[in-house]
Amino acid sequence: METIFIKALQLIVALSLLIVLHEGGHFLFAKLFKTRVEKFYLFFDYKFSLFSTYSNWFRRLIGKQPVPHRKDKEGKETSEYEYQGTEYGIGWIPLGGYVKISGMIDESMDKEQMALPPKPWEFRTKPAWQRLLIMLGGIIMNFITAFFLYAMVLFSWGEQYVKSEDMQYGMKFSEAAKADGFRDGDIIVKIDDEPVVSWTPGKLQDISNAHEVTVIRGGKEHIIELPGDLNLIDMLQQEPRYASILLPMQVDSVLAGSPAEKIGLKKGDKITALNGQPIADFNEFQTLLLTLQDVLTEESSPADSLKQRTVTMVVNSQDTVTTVLTSEFKIGFVNAIPYQDKITTRTYTLLESFPAGIRLGYYQMVNYVDQLKYLFSSKGARSVSGFIGIGSIFPDVWDWERFWMLTAFLSIALGVMNLLPIPALDGGHAVFAIYEMITRRKPSEKLLERVQYIGMILLIGLMILAQANDILRLFGL
Repeated sequence: METIFIKALQLIVALSLLIVLHEGGHFLFAKLFKTRVEKFYLFFDYKFSLFSTYSNWFRRLIGKQPVPHRKDKEGKETSEYEYQGTEYGIGWIPLGGYVKISGMIDESMDKEQMALPPKPWEFRTKPAWQRLLIMLGGIIMNFITAFFLYAMVLFSWGEQYVKSEDMQYGMKFSEAAKADGFRDGDIIVKIDDEPVVSWTPGKLQDISNAHEVTVIRGGKEHIIELPGDLNLIDMLQQEPRYASILLPMQVDSVLAGSPAEKIGLKKGDKITALNGQPIADFNEFQTLLLTLQDVLTEESSPADSLKQRTVTMVVNSQDTVTTVLTSEFKIGFVNAIPYQDKITTRTYTLLESFPAGIRLGYYQMVNYVDQLKYLFSSKGARSVSGFIGIGSIFPDVWDWERFWMLTAFLSIALGVMNLLPIPALDGGHAVFAIYEMITRRKPSEKLLERVQYIGMILLIGLMILAQANDILRLFGL
């Protein structure tokens, strides 16, 4: 329960920060061009809000009179307030946030206001180039935020990695990778013409688009030719993964009360066979455990589980022992992590951190854009995650370095997604502004309203898909 709380708290803090900064980008450009911003809200305030600078108690607290209500054509008070400067608030529906800009056709538009003659402070009266910058303001702020966060992480913690040439055990590859020409123990040193300084999971995306991968095999360079269009989703979902760091099998420590402790495993031991199948490394051991677990279904009984979890192992190629794995199919030991004495740490000065942060942010942005091509495939749609999926990427304990790195990545993702030319997203609004700048013809307000509704339907559908995927994953479907 504590782990779930920590993950959820990190998600809420990260998204709240990014929402405020994103909407703040729209706000800043709107104010720059003297456009009235009626509301600036974190979360949505349907029917009521948790906090508002327009609330009577807050107005009295700061010594101001209550904000008067607007009146309709018949002179009766409405639920809307007269504009007294931007209203800042916090809503109760934590699904995003918004700024309400006068005279703008979006989900928060005031139809009565739009029916009145345009005013000079309204969005609709501003030149197309100003409206374009107002709409892109949130996206610009997202990218600036990501670059800044990456720079500050590099400045504060530096960068730790193991050089490719120091990875003496090389990589472990799936059967699909071996069919493409890789061999266990290969050390990847170049992808196309780009040297691989160190291995990260993100390099799989580079391999998926590569035509050549250079590896060190048996002390000599070997070039593996690839088609340049491998399916990244397949590469990531394979068990074992297409390529991962090869981890030699060696017990480092044993958890108290675990099956490993009960059979007498100790530091330095090696499990060399499981249920009669030889084990060459820790990667193979993990794969075999996953294979055992995958046999069970929802209809499996406790007896079936107990039978499947009862395993026979060979330790150090000589001692045969039988034990029962935990319900999570774990034996309860920590494997030794190689290369601890070969970690390279690079530090950055404040001035060096900014170009390095921009390079890292740009690399993440290009990779994220490249992944969008899978969105419209069946596997891509199945991989879309909602709040549960996003929250799961945060660590079990609060780690500030990891938190800021993930927040920077989410800022990149938020910026890229909002840039898509979908009605209701910032990119959709930007398309119409660009169209007007090119043709000198302004789309009708009725057309803008219709595409706004279409865009909202698409976004709601995407949100439903994301949350449904999360729920299905919880049940292992």
